[in-house]
Amino acid sequence: MNDSTVTLPWLVIRQDDNGNRYRVGRYATRAEAQKIADSLDSRGHKQLYWVERVGRAAPAEQD
Repeated sequence: MNDSTVTLPWLVIRQDDNGNRYRVGRYATRAEAQKIADSLDSRGHKQLYWVERVGRAAPAEQD
């Protein structure tokens, strides 16, 4: 398998205090993405982190 065939459908998104949203990274599994989001969130900054699947526009609560 080469890089062009790897699917990374899970995103970690960060929203800052001004409402700007940024993609932090792409991950193969929801669990992997959630682990990263939880780690970033635990740092205590005011930013909001969440996981969403590619193609979804709002914070995802479900798989």
